Amino acid sequence: MSQISVNDISSLDGKSGPVISGITTVSSTGYMMIPAGPTEYRGGRGRGLFGGGATPGGTNTIQYITISTQGDSKDFGDLTTNRLNTSSASSSTRGLYAGGRNPSYTNSIDYITISATGNAFDFGDLSTDRAYLAGCSNSTRSVFGGGFSPNTTPTYQNFIEYVEFSSLGNSISFGSLTDLSSTMGACASSTRGIFAGGSNPLTYAYSNSIDYITISTTGNAEDFGDLTQNAYGQSSCSNSIRGLIGGGIQPSSAINVIDYITLASLGSAIDFGDLNNQVYQSASCSSEIRGIFAGGFSTPLSYDVIDYVNITSTGNALDFGNLVVGNNSLAGCSDAHGGLG
Repeated sequence: MSQISVNDISSLDGKSGPVISGITTVSSTGYMMIPAGPTEYRGGRGRGLFGGGATPGGTNTIQYITISTQGDSKDFGDLTTNRLNTSSASSSTRGLYAGGRNPSYTNSIDYITISATGNAFDFGDLSTDRAYLAGCSNSTRSVFGGGFSPNTTPTYQNFIEYVEFSSLGNSISFGSLTDLSSTMGACASSTRGIFAGGSNPLTYAYSNSIDYITISTTGNAEDFGDLTQNAYGQSSCSNSIRGLIGGGIQPSSAINVIDYITLASLGSAIDFGDLNNQVYQSASCSSEIRGIFAGGFSTPLSYDVIDYVNITSTGNALDFGNLVVGNNSLAGCSDAHGGLG
C-alpha cells in the first residue's frame, strides 16, 4: 500500500485542503471515539430521582427532576414494592434502591435505568432485611452502611456491604462503620464514601460523627471528623470536591442546618447555610453544580418542597419546585453526582 502525506497540500487559493475519495486509512496518535449503544445507557444527563417513602403510608412511586432547571418533579415509574426508609445509590446509568420497610422489612435491591422512564427491576438482595440504612457510590460500586434490622443482634447495625453496578446479584461484605448507627446521610467522591450523623438508640445518642471509606477497596470505616450538630435523619449529596449534609432532627426539634466538608481531606464540617424549613428524613441528589434536598418530615408531615443550593458556594437554599406527592423517608440519587468523577 502506498502512502501520501497531505499536510502541505492545499487548494490553489490556499483556503482549503484536499478532498480524498475512495478507501482511505489514517495513521495518527489522535482519535475520536464515536458513542455506541442505545442512548439511554450513555448517562450523564443531570437527572435526579426520588424513590419510595411515606405519604403517610409506604409508596413505590419514583419521581424525577432535571437538576439544572427548576420545576416540579414528574412521574418516572414504580419500585417493585412499596418501601420507606430505603436507601439509594447510582452510577451514570443505573440507580439502585436497597432495603426499607412497609411495614415488614426487606432485603431486596431494585434497579432502574436513570435516563429512561419505567418501572424498577430486581437487582439482588442485601445480606439481611433492613431499613434506615445509607448508600453512596462511585461509577462502578454502590456501598450501603448501617441501618436497623429486626433479624440481627444488635438490631442497630454498623456493617457495610457493596454491589457492582455492572452486574446483578447479592451484596458482598465490605467492613464496618465506627459505631452502630441508623438514619445517616451519605455521599461520595470517586474515591471516598462518607457516612454522617445518625442515631444509636441503644446508647440514646444522636451522632455528629463522620466516617469515611475508600470505595474501591474493602475494610472498616475510619473517623473523618464531626458535624456542627448532633442529629439523625440527615440527607447528603456531593460534587467531586465537596459534600453537603443537610437537615436532621435533635431531641427537641428538627433543624435546617446545611454543613459542608471537603471530601479529599479530614476534619470537622463547616456551616454552609440553611434549608428553607426545618426538615428530616428528606432525600438528596446532586450534579457537579447543584445540590438538591427534597421532601421529608416537616410541617405538614408529608412535605413536598424541593430546595436547591450551589455546592461550590455557601448560602441558604432556594426554592426549586415541588414533589408530585408530598413524601418523607424517601431516597434520592442522580446520574451526575460527585462520586462519578
